[in-house]
Parts: sequence; structure tokens; C-alpha cells
Amino acid sequence: MDTHIAESIGRPDLVRLDEGLLCLRFETMKVVSALAAVRHLLDTGRVRRGDTLLDSSSGIYAYALALACHRYGMRCHIVGSTTVDSTLRTQLGILGAELEQMEPCDDLKLDQKRRVARIGEILRAHPEYHWMRQYHDDIHHLGYRAVADLVRRETDVRRLTVVGGVGSGASTGALARFLREDAPGVRLVGVQPYGSVTFGSGHVADPEIIIAGIGSSIPFGNVTHTQYDTVHWMSFGTALSGSVDLLRRHAVFAGLSTGAGYLAARWEQGLAPERTTLFLAADTGHRYAETVFARHGEAHRIEELAPRTVAGTEELALPWSRMDWAGAGAPEGAAV
Repeated sequence: MDTHIAESIGRPDLVRLDEGLLCLRFETMKVVSALAAVRHLLDTGRVRRGDTLLDSSSGIYAYALALACHRYGMRCHIVGSTTVDSTLRTQLGILGAELEQMEPCDDLKLDQKRRVARIGEILRAHPEYHWMRQYHDDIHHLGYRAVADLVRRETDVRRLTVVGGVGSGASTGALARFLREDAPGVRLVGVQPYGSVTFGSGHVADPEIIIAGIGSSIPFGNVTHTQYDTVHWMSFGTALSGSVDLLRRHAVFAGLSTGAGYLAARWEQGLAPERTTLFLAADTGHRYAETVFARHGEAHRIEELAPRTVAGTEELALPWSRMDWAGAGAPEGAAV
């Protein structure tokens, strides 16, 4: 029996959608990393109960850290993106987290830079706060060992391909790292939005909204680029089509990054049907009800969608590109 709701929320469901296609579905994925990170900080004496934990977030991590702080008796201070909606603001407030939300802004780069700058200001005023550094500290990898154990119990990982948003590197990267400890043949496929420097798409702008959480306009310190075999870049409209099809075809109501991962996973499964392909669904679709699912009439038939194969990031183009990354290092501008 769980002793706190965060433990239940962080436990994923593994669902078989088609032969060879699996969905690892979370209610809120980053609860996994936040709980393990806070527990480790307490166990190692780096923080004490009652201390304030600080970080920046576009939404999911804010909720995850607030839950972890509630679980372990900590204070929580979040510098939030413009993408934090009213439902999440209300939840954070009731959970006791302090939220500072940036002013509305359509520029992901400006939004992230303002949040980072504000973190610096807060730390100068409150040096006793502990900055969680979700984008840089490998402590956020720890929680995914239990997820890897679940996957290992339920499927043959020797011929497994893992697909999902790259984000801070603490989900797909950590999961693949733990799975590869005894199954080095696990393939890792990362999904990125256009406009992200992490895998070199910063020069390509998406005319729609940025897919929050899976890319970045600033370098992240805990992305290990050499772990990735393949990378897909997807536009908002392509990801929207994936999210709508995933709900219509498989009744999985999940966020925009999941729609992108679903399309990438289907494509990779088609290229290697002898393998099992697993994609991560990081959160539910509720915060995308108006911006994505209400626009379901705009969705394309996914059978009509296909990626453009590119040999280098200079060839990237909307709406969908795919590249064999082949374990290359960080592109220029992506390394910390």
C-alpha cells in the first residue's frame, strides 16, 4: 500500500497497443525523478525537512516537485513558464508551493532565459534555498531505475527500442542507461521540437506553439547525446495529429509530446518490426484540451505523414525530420 499519493501517481502503466508497440503511460512522469531526487538529498544530508527547494518549470516538474515536497515535508518555490495554466496554479497553491509565473511570451528562448535569471536573483537573496537543477543534475536519473525494472520484467529488452522526448535527459536517457546495464542492444530514439538547441534545431522556427518540456533554447547539462541512436524533430501540427490519433485509435489521452513520440515509435516499429518499440507518455492530455484536442478537425491522417530523412541538422525542415544520430556528441551550442 502506498503511503502518499505521489507514489501512486509516479507509477507508470505499461500498455500493449499493437503487436510490437508498447506505451509506458504516466499520469505525471516527473514525479518519478522528483521523489527519488528529494529522498536522496534527505538521505545524504544535503537538505533537511523544512528546507526550501527551488527550480524552474514549464509545468510538469512544478507539480512533481510540489508533490515531493508535500511528501517529505519540504517547502517548494517554483519559477514557472508562461505555459503554467490556471488548474496547475490552483493545485500548486493548495499544495503550499510558491509560484512565480513569467509574463506571457511566445518566445521559448526568452521565457527560459527569464526564468534562469530569476532563479539567480532568488538564490542571491536566499542562499539557504536548494536549487534542484532539474536540467543539469543527474540526481534526477535515480527514479528511473525502478521504471527500467518494470520494463525488464514485462518485455524482452534485448530487442527493445525506447522512444520519447529528450527534455532534460532524465527520462529517456536515464531509462535507456539502466536498461543497457544488462541489455546493451537497447536502442534509444529521441524526440525534439523545432527551435531546440539540444539536438541542433534552434535555427528552425515552428509557426505554432513550442512543444513544452521536450526541447530547450538553452544548453542542458544532463543530456548525454552519445546515448541516442536516432532523433526525430516534429512540428506542433504533426504532434497534434499523433495525439489525436492515439486517443481515437487506442483511447490513450496524453499530452502533445506523447503524440510526437507515438508517431516516431510507429515509424521506428515499421522499420524494424522484429523489435519491440516502447514510447513514453509523460502526462495526461488535460492541459492540452483546448490547444490540441479541441482542434482535432485539423489533424492529418497519420498514414499520410512521414519524416524527411536528413544527414545533418543543417537539412532540418518542417514538419517532420529524422536523422540517424548514431551516438554523436552534442552539437555546437548544446553543451554546457
